Amino acid sequence: MFDTENKCDPPFADRYGSLFDSGTTCGGSWDGGIVGACELPLIDLKALRSGGDEGERRACMSAIAKASSEWGFFQVLNHGVRRELLEEMRREQVKVFGMPFEKKSSCRLLNDSYRWGTATATSVKEFSWSEAFHIPLSKISEEGVCHGELSTMREVMEKLAVAMSDLARLLAGILAENLDHPKQFFEENCNESTCFLRLNRYPPCPFSPEMYGLVPHTDSDFLTILFQDQVGGLQLMKDSKWVSVKPNPDTLIVNVGDLFQAWSNDKYKSVEHKVMVNAKVERYSIAYFMCPSYDTMIGSFKEPSHYRNFTFGEYRRQVQEDVRKSGHKVGLPRFLI
Repeated sequence: MFDTENKCDPPFADRYGSLFDSGTTCGGSWDGGIVGACELPLIDLKALRSGGDEGERRACMSAIAKASSEWGFFQVLNHGVRRELLEEMRREQVKVFGMPFEKKSSCRLLNDSYRWGTATATSVKEFSWSEAFHIPLSKISEEGVCHGELSTMREVMEKLAVAMSDLARLLAGILAENLDHPKQFFEENCNESTCFLRLNRYPPCPFSPEMYGLVPHTDSDFLTILFQDQVGGLQLMKDSKWVSVKPNPDTLIVNVGDLFQAWSNDKYKSVEHKVMVNAKVERYSIAYFMCPSYDTMIGSFKEPSHYRNFTFGEYRRQVQEDVRKSGHKVGLPRFLI
């Protein structure tokens, strides 16, 4: 049975111990295992920002579209988000996660955005061994969001939110342009009132080498931008097999979300991915989610459409209902015509 003598923060054993069994695994026994490591398509965005050669710009745009169609994931260099800012955010992130669990969970830190474990899990395969702060960009500047030991955190998050938003709009505009579709859609519907920053921590898990830090899923947004550390653990589905993504300290990872797949009429792919925890080392990551308002209509950019029209709010409610009833997300197949 689950070894409650191994204490950890958050207190997974105390809350979820009944889910775990020493003979139960997640990553290798029932979802295909790992066939190897991969390096994501690497794209240098310098040509987009320098205002230089048009041929180089077109080649960069083509590479982004190809990776979004074939992989659903890619990594970018010269992305415009300063390395010093990312490292500063990492230091603030380590500081907040280092607080006692009771303070993280009960003191309404960062707009009361703290989450841990998986409240809906009925088995270990539905459980995420992780904790996070999921923060709306519009809430970062509010009074009381950062105070005391976190007094320096607001300014760092504000700067990071601006930089990530600029990058997300740039990439979304390129993907729209590749479809001969106006990029104004994203400028009009995705802003600080609808997008999020998520600070993630994956504590060491001594109980199983195959525990999920984040269960297999696709992202329910347009685009996600990820900054991860060197521990590794991110895996994605490629050609019906799980592959492990090699960390690269000089890049940001970008992946297509469900809304972009529907909006592009399946031209771009929202790919299933997961995070596996480490038995001895904690892992940190920072994610930016490009989302529209809940009443934004997500229609395919051309007809005949593979999906019926739906709002982002409708999509979110359906995802939540499926998770509540079955323990897992169904996603876009619910909205196929």
